[in-house]
Amino acid sequence: MAQLRARPEIRLLDGPEPDAQILLLVAETVDDDVRVQARRTQRTSGTRTVLVATAIDRHQVVSAAECGIGGIVRRADATPDHLVTVITSVAAGQAHLPGDLLAQLLTDVGRIAPPGLSALRLSSRERDVLRMVAEGQDTPHIAETLGFAVRTIKGDLHRVMIRYQLPNRAAAVAYALREGLI
Repeated sequence: MAQLRARPEIRLLDGPEPDAQILLLVAETVDDDVRVQARRTQRTSGTRTVLVATAIDRHQVVSAAECGIGGIVRRADATPDHLVTVITSVAAGQAHLPGDLLAQLLTDVGRIAPPGLSALRLSSRERDVLRMVAEGQDTPHIAETLGFAVRTIKGDLHRVMIRYQLPNRAAAVAYALREGLI
């Protein structure tokens, strides 16, 4: 991604380094190689992963989240400004997903979730927080909207990730969507 070299807020490294905050993977789609690389990165470092993919569907989004990918950008949308926005938000602990894929996932979950049963596993605040994360809102905005401290919102997310043994916020949202929790 040579177009990012000129951006002062991004420092590109020539290869894997332990202090890297973000691994930027560029691939055609979420295939076995992408999943293996993302899992390896997740297991061996604190580096978060952003995927730039030519083609991706809602099923691959879930697979990507399960592998620890924190942000997904379609190659057609990968302008320097958009990439910088996604990279910095993922580095700050946020997640990014193209809005149309998020809408499809939410629609699918709404159709398959058993009414009332699975939603009982999350508190109403945890459901609200996960919904807002799924909408792409950052922690300070969520805290302000819900009337809680940022630390409280981070604690809610952390408890959900621990409870369901999830590696990051993106995986928590994907899990919650898949299980019909939100």
